[in-house]
Amino acid sequence: MIAVVSYGVSNVGSILNMLKKIGAPAVAVSTPAEIERAEKLILPGIGAFDNGMTALTDLGLVEPLKHRVGQDGIPLLGICLGMQLLGSGSEEGVLPGLGLVNGRSIRFRSGGVPPLRVPHMGWNALASHRESALLCGLDNGARFYFVHSYHFECERPADVLATARYGIEFTAMVQRDNVWGAQFHPEKSHRYGMALLRNFAKL
Repeated sequence: MIAVVSYGVSNVGSILNMLKKIGAPAVAVSTPAEIERAEKLILPGIGAFDNGMTALTDLGLVEPLKHRVGQDGIPLLGICLGMQLLGSGSEEGVLPGLGLVNGRSIRFRSGGVPPLRVPHMGWNALASHRESALLCGLDNGARFYFVHSYHFECERPADVLATARYGIEFTAMVQRDNVWGAQFHPEKSHRYGMALLRNFAKL
């Protein structure tokens, strides 16, 4: 059973619908006790970094997430803002992140010729940097749907799972041990998103 963390700043319904479509049992969770019982976790998120961390803190979910993922080793997939919350912090705010992947989020710079529009919004192809169970069966160049103004910078190059290009090459996916992050929205990415979520369900 996949537990999708519902903390008020995420599109949980869309993710649950996609998981149902691929036949993966899933449930929305929002309490520490539910996190402690989870077998796999998805941490979605939209909006600002500090709002996300404040919502998790107010619900008492920060320490249970760290315990189940960092100590018990259950799989976690962070999506969009959820991926950024995996790091130590963000230029967007002042609060510390979950610290599960070494790195922080920075804003796309809007300069250049032609000027780069921020946020980055639309379809973009991935370039995988190494093999991963989450990318099994996905061709290099698989396209996913992005909406974001900030992107993750890993401290350890080995944690970069895939990149995409928008003015610059940026980190589109991370993986460190049992922790994965996707900057894009697999629940909005049609067959490629379905394949990625199916791989996560099979972990």
